[in-house]
Amino acid sequence: MKKITVIGGDKRLKIAEKQLTEKGFSVDTVGLYDNDSGNIADGDVLLLPVPTTKDGETVFAPFAKRKIFLEEIADKADNRLLLTCNYDFKGKNCVDYGKLDSYSLLNAIPTAEGAIKLAIENTSFTLWQSRVLVIGYGRVGKVLADRLKGLGAYVTVSARKPSDFALIKALGYNAVETRTVSDSLSDYDIVFNTVDVKVIDERVFENCSVKLLIDLSSKGGFDLAAARDCGIPALTAPGLPGLCAPLTAGKILAETVTEILSLYI
Repeated sequence: MKKITVIGGDKRLKIAEKQLTEKGFSVDTVGLYDNDSGNIADGDVLLLPVPTTKDGETVFAPFAKRKIFLEEIADKADNRLLLTCNYDFKGKNCVDYGKLDSYSLLNAIPTAEGAIKLAIENTSFTLWQSRVLVIGYGRVGKVLADRLKGLGAYVTVSARKPSDFALIKALGYNAVETRTVSDSLSDYDIVFNTVDVKVIDERVFENCSVKLLIDLSSKGGFDLAAARDCGIPALTAPGLPGLCAPLTAGKILAETVTEILSLYI
């Protein structure tokens, strides 16, 4: 049995580590607990966290007593399988599980539920009969729109591709082009952004009546400070699975790792 070394991570990686151990894998940790003493060089498989890095230099390791540098891992990665999330160790045997549908589609579920939780906690009205815009119809957008419709919201979804427009309409949502969402922002009570590019022009905030903006993207789809300056409640919420549902997120990751190892080892 190959040895898995979990490097860094938050609560969901602790769950994943326990799940993998229960599945019979030999698992060690580096920087996942404040007192762990694992060795990167001992692992046949190196499992890095969600996200693997936030600064491009060090591993995301909020519980570690020291910084774990990506360069350090790369130097010890020869003949090892690296499992990463939204990061590529170029020239190494690396699988980015963050890009796998088997992981991302399931991980979109706790993201969507966490976003809905934020919306409920930060408004004085029900999602039922609220006018809601979901910007982007990727993995998170699809699940979020479905959950919002199930709660009785009037859901509009933005997209760019004709195939997405067709599916949006077939499922009973209103559709709008992503590039035009700034033109109709006041038509909605709540706006959820899921895309990683700027899609809302901050100039519209001055005369905007939207009640809540929630940005679920990692890079930002609008200027939060500009929205707040105009009196619009605006939240950024990356990494919701690890915050709102670490148990489920950890189990999803453990299942994904198991599937990957069945193919690569």
